[in-house]
Amino acid sequence: MFGFSYTQHSPHRARLGTITTPHGTIETPAFIFCATKAAIKGLTPEDMRKAGTQIILSNTYHLLLQPGPDVVKQMGRLQKFTGWHGPMLTDSGGFQIFSLGGHGSASSEIKGKGSNGRNKTLLSITEEGARFRSYINGRSYLLTPEASIRVQQGLGADLIVVLDECSPYYVDKRYTEESLHMSHRWGLRSLAEFKRGDNGTQSLYGIIQGGVYPDLRKEGCDFVNSQPFFGHAIGGSLGVYKNQMEDVIALTTEHLCRERPIHLLGIGGISDIFSGVEQGIDTFDCVHPTRLARHGGALVRPQNKPAENHKEHINLRNSCYRLDPEPIEPDCPCSTCKGYSRAYIHHLLKAQELLAFTLLSIHNVTFMNQMMAAIRKGLSDGTWEQTKSKYLMTR
Repeated sequence: MFGFSYTQHSPHRARLGTITTPHGTIETPAFIFCATKAAIKGLTPEDMRKAGTQIILSNTYHLLLQPGPDVVKQMGRLQKFTGWHGPMLTDSGGFQIFSLGGHGSASSEIKGKGSNGRNKTLLSITEEGARFRSYINGRSYLLTPEASIRVQQGLGADLIVVLDECSPYYVDKRYTEESLHMSHRWGLRSLAEFKRGDNGTQSLYGIIQGGVYPDLRKEGCDFVNSQPFFGHAIGGSLGVYKNQMEDVIALTTEHLCRERPIHLLGIGGISDIFSGVEQGIDTFDCVHPTRLARHGGALVRPQNKPAENHKEHINLRNSCYRLDPEPIEPDCPCSTCKGYSRAYIHHLLKAQELLAFTLLSIHNVTFMNQMMAAIRKGLSDGTWEQTKSKYLMTR
């Protein structure tokens, strides 16, 4: 019921692939949208399908707390429960336990941007697992590798992930190494539990940690390569600066088994995706497109924003769009761009109308899917550099 095949393409380690799952086939490189609590904020499954989405992700941590995996299982598991009948992935929950543990958001802390001062909910990390307090009712939970797998098996996503410790960027090499080795022991326990409950409807990904240290990253690669995982996921600290992140990804993919799909956890910037594809990444996930929409941001190609704007999006809250009659992108096929102006969306944002977030989310999801399709075409027909020039800013 599962399979992965690929063909190598220029440049570097870039490749076109196909991941087969019980709920459908995913053409790679692909982007996975985050339905963290079993929902894409502001959009229906039908909206996602119309926008060309292939696969979505839900989060073990949040669904463990509410409504609980038993409820999801009794309601027919995630695809039936949500109405999304395509491929799905669930992460292990460790990422969110870390991010809500007083260190700041996971993307900021793990990627190297510091703390946001949230209340601490992570109580302890031991060999047994991670103990944390529910942000909903204060109840204490212990998430072990075995428990994470059992929860994910109850949720029923096609692709599931081992539990690991997401060590932050600021710890030293000794801590990172100890954490890596514990994550490997957790990985073996996750794998053993997966085998006990395996009915052939799910496949398991192993995670590579090791921080910014090349020898530890290689050790992490050797571990996952030696175990019968279906796929590999690159996680943990990727450094403080973009070039450091690119180096970490490159040295990691260099040592990974090429016969398995490779996923990059929590990365979704446009330039990061192009760089990751060149290093052999097959799938990406990030909350960025829909979170950006909820803050008034619309993803656009360079030619559709002011020359002085060096970001990958425009902010439609800005006053310069108050009388702008143009769509977000003139040639975008999404329903937002076909029916609404920048001025109207600016008005909705200023009026705090929820429709603004739906319209922006539809556009951003469509934009990402169109971009991934263009990436696949650029690899297939040898027009990679031309594709890059359409989406990436030149300095």
